Amino acid sequence: MAISAFIVPVPSAEALVGDLRRRFDATTELGVPAHITVLVPFMDPRHITPAVLERAQTVLNTVAAFSFSLNTVACFPTTAYVSPQSAEPFIRMTKALVEAFPDFQPYGGEHQGIIPHLTVAHGDAAEASAVAAELQSRLDALGAVTADCTSVMLIENSTGRWEELHVFDLPKGER
Repeated sequence: MAISAFIVPVPSAEALVGDLRRRFDATTELGVPAHITVLVPFMDPRHITPAVLERAQTVLNTVAAFSFSLNTVACFPTTAYVSPQSAEPFIRMTKALVEAFPDFQPYGGEHQGIIPHLTVAHGDAAEASAVAAELQSRLDALGAVTADCTSVMLIENSTGRWEELHVFDLPKGER
């Protein structure tokens, strides 16, 4: 099934998480960069028209570019992740997109609430726990990852690999 997703790539996190993601997050092999998800699933790429892109840009224009840091390690039952110090701008983007496109709920409505995060390991509880411990050790030694969110990327998977479909620049903000 073809799918798309809004993400914020975080290339500055690769030094911290790249090797772990390659080992413990299968999406890495499918072309997904280190990122924070804004909204998944989104519509079938065949239905993404210029009007859809324009509507999404209008919605995303409500959140100015911002800086953030990844400094907290946490786990869902089978997922280890790092989360941004300030989740609020990510949550605002997600809520704004959902309001504009109500047929597309975060994670298909599977979870309560919105928890912005960068997945590092997914699929096995024991591995997630071990990866979380390793991540914490790395953060303690290296410090938080800092990044700027200046755009949101729409990626799509209609071939078995994720590809960039469109980049939405955010209005300039204070950093």
